[in-house]
Amino acid sequence: MGKRFLGVMIFLALLIVCVTLGLYFFTARTANEKSRDRIVDVNEIENLMDSGESEKASEKLTDLAADLRADSSKVERDSYILVIGGVALLCLLIAGIVVFVTVLQPLRKIAKYTTEIAKGNTDIPLTYDRGSDVGEFSWAFDSMRKELNKARASEKEAIENNKTVIATLSHDIKTPIASIRAYAEGLEANLDSSPEKRAQYLQVIMKKSDEVSKVTNDLFLHSLSDMHRLTVENKDVEVSAFTEEAVRDLDPEGKEISFMKPGFTETIKADPGRLLQCIENLISNARKYAATDVEVYIEKASDENGQPSLSICVQDHGKGIPDEDMPFIFDKFYRGHNHGENPGSGLGLYIVKYLMGQMNGDIKLTNTPRGLLAKLVFPLPSR
Repeated sequence: MGKRFLGVMIFLALLIVCVTLGLYFFTARTANEKSRDRIVDVNEIENLMDSGESEKASEKLTDLAADLRADSSKVERDSYILVIGGVALLCLLIAGIVVFVTVLQPLRKIAKYTTEIAKGNTDIPLTYDRGSDVGEFSWAFDSMRKELNKARASEKEAIENNKTVIATLSHDIKTPIASIRAYAEGLEANLDSSPEKRAQYLQVIMKKSDEVSKVTNDLFLHSLSDMHRLTVENKDVEVSAFTEEAVRDLDPEGKEISFMKPGFTETIKADPGRLLQCIENLISNARKYAATDVEVYIEKASDENGQPSLSICVQDHGKGIPDEDMPFIFDKFYRGHNHGENPGSGLGLYIVKYLMGQMNGDIKLTNTPRGLLAKLVFPLPSR
């Protein structure tokens, strides 16, 4: 593009020079011819004066003077041809510089920029001046680059979300499967000493099987769409009875998990299936990492603003979570220094945090002298 523009500029400059010099030499030749005519007129006037025809000589002299004045004016006009040609060349030079600076240079920059974009380097910004037409074009191109970066970031985030959801669902399958195995082993060991106990075991196995089916359905839905399909449907849940049933399903004999029934009944807004996942995650973590008995109870409290809340508390008697792990304990794939040889994906508390947020609640972890205290906190309406 630059070579073509330079060629056009040289062609126009040569054209101006040729036209200017052609006109100038043409007018100069015409002036020489008229000069010869004036010499002839002067000789004729001299002859008339010598022959005594003074009257004709005077008339001829008057005509000659008029012609000379006209020729003098024309010579001045002819000199303007060179001036006009010079001005035309100067204007052409200025126009060429302006076009080069305002059009060609930005276009060359854009051409170089597109080469970098084609290589996948979209982090280099494109400077531009919005005051020119090329500046508008550069702005549009740079905006396209920014949108491309956003699209790439969104794609990367979608991939990460996809991995997270799949890992989350896989994690949620483990707890009910572990319960199914435990009750199946109980049946195999003939721990179902009565028909009622056997029916209870079978009921829990079927219930946990339904939970596995639900999670696998979520996994199937996610394979068709994205994590927004993992909806949370909040309903009225009576906390005491719900928590007692969840604990009984995990430990029918009550040997490792104890539930202290509160002296009140309270209803919260929560998704029963997701709340069950949260409770089971906390109890499973307590049993895995603390390896002690677990106490589950419900309490009411109010914050400094008088806002009442209800908490489902899971207390173990282990060493708790190291202080250096506390700021990161809810990050996905993060595992604390106390996990030891216990297998895990670092998703349990991340899952609970996410689900509690979807149910307008929160989770709080506190190291106490007795061990780690985990609370699922739900706001209550002010009374």
